[in-house]
Amino acid sequence: MKKLLVLLLLIASSATVSAQSVTGKWKSIDDETGEAKSVVEIYDDNGKIYGKIVEILNPDRKDALCEKCEGADKNKPILGLTIIKDLEKKGNEYKGGTIFDPQKGKEYKCKIWVDEDDENKLNVRGYIAFLYRTQNWFRVQ
Repeated sequence: MKKLLVLLLLIASSATVSAQSVTGKWKSIDDETGEAKSVVEIYDDNGKIYGKIVEILNPDRKDALCEKCEGADKNKPILGLTIIKDLEKKGNEYKGGTIFDPQKGKEYKCKIWVDEDDENKLNVRGYIAFLYRTQNWFRVQ
């Protein structure tokens, strides 16, 4: 009976941890237009969180190039572009890294966290000093 109870507790705790994970695929929603724009795969690489665009939802933009990018990413396809870089877990949030907006060609400090009321909603905040924008992205099942 004790073993069964321990097993059930382990299963319940692991389900809670994985449900709150930021890793996986998320549909990005533009906070200004409400339009679903892309699917971003968020993944862990050596303890840091990254996110790359794995699908562009607008058929007219599927082959779009990052014209406003600088350096090595200039005029490269937006599809496959790593837009979230170097986030580290701090409490219930991941922060300390950056997010890049390929349409505006701007990079911002970033923090992300799973919504406490809806584990399928990711809050994505880009900011400069005290100015910020927050988008809600939704988990792709």
